[in-house]
Amino acid sequence: MEEEKEKIEMVLYRMENEGFHYCFKHYSNFSDIKDEKFHKLRKEYLKVSKELEDYLNDRWEILNYEEE
Repeated sequence: MEEEKEKIEMVLYRMENEGFHYCFKHYSNFSDIKDEKFHKLRKEYLKVSKELEDYLNDRWEILNYEEE
């Protein structure tokens, strides 16, 4: 229980200091954390944030192309 608490505290610290998105996308995959729900949500977050980034980039390209 104490070890899990320390790991969660470390994730919260990284979120605060590195920024939420950077923490999960670039900082670590947190493989030492054995919480299935944490990893399920982390992977879903990364998937959805990638979809949003791709959408915005595609829309930007389309809108720029339409201006020409």
